[in-house]
Amino acid sequence: MKTRKVVIVGGGSSGWMTAAYLNAALSHNKRAKVEITLIESPDIPRISVGEATVLSMRHLIATIGIDEVDFLKATDGSFKQAIKYVNWVEKDDSFYYHPFNRFTPKPLDLSSKLWLASDRTLSYTDTVTIQPHLCELGFAPKTLGEWNLGAPFSYAYHMNAQKFADLLTNIAVSRGVEHIKANMTDVNLREDGSIHSIETDQGHILTADLFIDCTGFRAKLIEEKLNVGFEDCSQWLLCNRAVTMHVPYDKFYPGYVRPYTTATALSNGWVWDIPMQNQRSIGYVHASDFISEEEALKELHAYQGEGCEELPARTIHFKVGRRHQTWFKNCISIGLSGGFIEPLESTGLYLADLGAVMLAEHFPYSDEDMSVLSQRYNRIMSNQFYEVLDFINMHYCLTKRTDTEFWREVQKPERINDRLKAKLEFWKAKPPTSADFEDQFFPGMSFQSINESNTGGDNRPSIDTSGIWNNKNYEFILYSMGFENHFNHHWQGSIPAQTPPAIQRRFDMARNSLAKHDEWLKKVVGMKEFSEAKKPVGWV
Repeated sequence: MKTRKVVIVGGGSSGWMTAAYLNAALSHNKRAKVEITLIESPDIPRISVGEATVLSMRHLIATIGIDEVDFLKATDGSFKQAIKYVNWVEKDDSFYYHPFNRFTPKPLDLSSKLWLASDRTLSYTDTVTIQPHLCELGFAPKTLGEWNLGAPFSYAYHMNAQKFADLLTNIAVSRGVEHIKANMTDVNLREDGSIHSIETDQGHILTADLFIDCTGFRAKLIEEKLNVGFEDCSQWLLCNRAVTMHVPYDKFYPGYVRPYTTATALSNGWVWDIPMQNQRSIGYVHASDFISEEEALKELHAYQGEGCEELPARTIHFKVGRRHQTWFKNCISIGLSGGFIEPLESTGLYLADLGAVMLAEHFPYSDEDMSVLSQRYNRIMSNQFYEVLDFINMHYCLTKRTDTEFWREVQKPERINDRLKAKLEFWKAKPPTSADFEDQFFPGMSFQSINESNTGGDNRPSIDTSGIWNNKNYEFILYSMGFENHFNHHWQGSIPAQTPPAIQRRFDMARNSLAKHDEWLKKVVGMKEFSEAKKPVGWV
C-alpha cells in the first residue's frame, strides 16, 4: 500500500486538532497509508485560555472517538447553549440571546412573518425558542436521569484550550502520530517552489507529501517561506487587541456556572466571559486606536469587580484577515496562520476545525490531484471566512450606541462590507429564508473577479453558503437589534405577539426535568464544590 506522509509544524489546539482528526478520519482509507508527524517547539509555551465553541466541535470529538464525559473531565469543560449579548444595542444593561435551538413549525414555518405582523410586544426570540429562558434559569441541556423531553437541545462547549490540546496529544500519539519536540531551523524548497523538507535543531530532516502550517500568527511556512499574501480585513472589524485573565472559583465563585457564553459591550469593544468548572476566562477585545492597553485593563478590572487587580493578565495582539490561499503548493495553513476573526461568535477554533475536516475530505492521495483539490479547498475556506466576517460585522453595524467614538465609528457605512450591505438591503424587502442561502448572490453584490493570485485559481466573488449560520441565526440577531424597523414595507400589525403553545409546553416540561448546570457538572464529571463569593460588577 502506498504511504503518504504529512508533517504538521506547530502544536497547540490547531495542530493537535488537525493531527488527531486526520489520524481518525483517514485511518481506514484503502487508497494509501497516511503517516503523520507533528513537530512542536519545546521553547514556545502553550497558551492557557478558555474557549467557547460552536456545534461543529461535537462532530470533531465524536470522529476522533472521545467520550463526552471524558472530554469534559479532561478539559474542565462545561456546556454552552447560547451567547448572551449585553449592552450591544444600547448602553442600558439590555441583552439578547443567540441560542442554538429554534422551534420550526411543520410543514410551513411562518414564525418570523407572524412576529413581524404582530404588535411585537414579545421579543422575536420569545416566540421561537425556550433556550434563553433555560439559560437564565441556569439549566444544563441534559437531565440527570433518563431523557424524556423529546428532541434533545443543541449545545456546544466551554473548555480550557491548553488541556484540550494535551488530551488530543495523548490520543494522537497513542494511535501512531509521531511527536517531535524540536525547533524548526530551516525549510528546503523544491525547484517548483513546493516544500521538500524541514530541518530542526535536533538534527531531523523531515520530508513529506504535505506540510501543514500551525505556527499561529508567525505563519512560518505559508508566509515566511512561501510568501503567500494576507488580506487585511481590519476596516470591517476594528478590534486588534485582547487583554485576558482567568478568574478562579477558589476566590470568585458566583454560586453557579452559566450554561452560555456572555459577550458584554464596553466602551471600545467587548468582554468574553467563558465559564468552566474551575474558573471563568474573561477577555476584553478592544481597538487600540481608541483605548490604551492600560485603560483596557482598568475597564476589565471594573467589569470583574473588586479584588481582581492581583490576578495575572496578558495582552494578545491580533490582526483580522485571511491568507490569500490557505493551501499553496503542498502547504496548508490551519488555524491562526490561515486567518483570524475576533471570536464574538465563538469561532476561535471553528476555522481550524473546518480546515482539518475539509482537508480530510480533500486529501490528495497523489501529487497529480494536488492543484484541483487545493483550488476547491481554498474556495470553501475563503467562503467560510467571509461568512463569519459578515455575521460578526453585522453585530457592530446594527448597534445604536453613540456613547463613544468607537461605537459611532463602527456604524459608519464605510465600516460595513459590501456583501453584508447587499444582504441587509435585500432583507429589508423580505425576511431571511432558507432559499436565500441556496444561491446567496443578492442584488448589489459585486461581480468583479478576484485576482487569481489571491484565490489559487478560482476568481469568482465569494458567496455565503450557510456553512455555519443560516436564516434562523441571522433572524435572531437582526430582530434582537431592531432591524425590523428598517423594512421597506409596513409589516407591523395590532395582533398581540404570542408564544406558541408547543413552545410553552416544552418549557414547562424542561424546567421540571433538566438539571442545574453546576449540579450536573458536580454529579456527572466531578466538578469541585466552591464557596460562593461576591458576584462581579459586570454581571447582568
